[in-house]
Amino acid sequence: MRLNILHETQYIYASPVDTAHHIAHLTPLNLSSQQVDNSLLTIEPSPSWREDQEDAFKNVRTFFSLQSRHESLTIRATSQVETFIADQGPGPEHTPTWESVQQSFVYTKNKAWFDSSQFLFDSPQVFFHEDYLAFSAPCFQPQTPILSALMSLMTLIHTEMTYESQSTTVHTTALEALTRKKGVCQDFAHLMLSCLRARGLAARYVSGYLLTEPPPGQARLIGSDASHAWVSVFLPECAAADGRPTGQGRWVALDPTNNRWGYDSPGEDYVQLAAGRDFTDVSPVRGVIHGGANHQLRVAVTVTPSLS
Repeated sequence: MRLNILHETQYIYASPVDTAHHIAHLTPLNLSSQQVDNSLLTIEPSPSWREDQEDAFKNVRTFFSLQSRHESLTIRATSQVETFIADQGPGPEHTPTWESVQQSFVYTKNKAWFDSSQFLFDSPQVFFHEDYLAFSAPCFQPQTPILSALMSLMTLIHTEMTYESQSTTVHTTALEALTRKKGVCQDFAHLMLSCLRARGLAARYVSGYLLTEPPPGQARLIGSDASHAWVSVFLPECAAADGRPTGQGRWVALDPTNNRWGYDSPGEDYVQLAAGRDFTDVSPVRGVIHGGANHQLRVAVTVTPSLS
């Protein structure tokens, strides 16, 4: 599937901003599940300084600075990405138990396992609480294959939580969302991360896009889509389809909002932007400004199939 993506963010300030410094995670990566044909990030007004670099999690991060007064800021990211159905991995019955995966992180010299261990611990929006253990307990019975447990937890969140737009903010914690039993994709992902890390499993937050279809008979509206979020979990011991251990780890992607999963990606209609410990690591745009007072924020996302 080849997808065209437009992600436009606009700030309109109540009074002029004198100086501003921003970070953006709006450039998709080449991965096993996707190939970036082209990507362009434009900023208006033009920044006095800009630099693209790789962050600690190997995402593309753009720093830019505005040193002249401005009353608005527009950041427009356009990309064309070709996505693929990931190679199939082992079925649930051929994955190790979740307890053995948990223990595999205790002592290891495997670099891939070591790199993934940074996603075992608390982060600004994902932290330990006994309620996560209680909520996820039915999914993590003794000796349950890890993939079966992951799929069960994904379905539990999808079933027990209600998706409700604007019911939470970017600052809402997973515990608050669990208590309210509602939220948006960011909350669903944070809740799943919290349950997994509470059990000693390495899980990361993934930001990106999902191709959505308009209701039958209705035209697709420009800007009506939104950025999306899901979870990926590292399986240190991953057996081949015939049950033989491969000796290599692999990430499995799970989307509790839509109850979909797959190796590397939940599906070919997904595009990954960035991955980190939680939303704070991969926020599309964040920064500090001098001046500006209050502001209006407008975000428009459009994901469409390419005809070429």
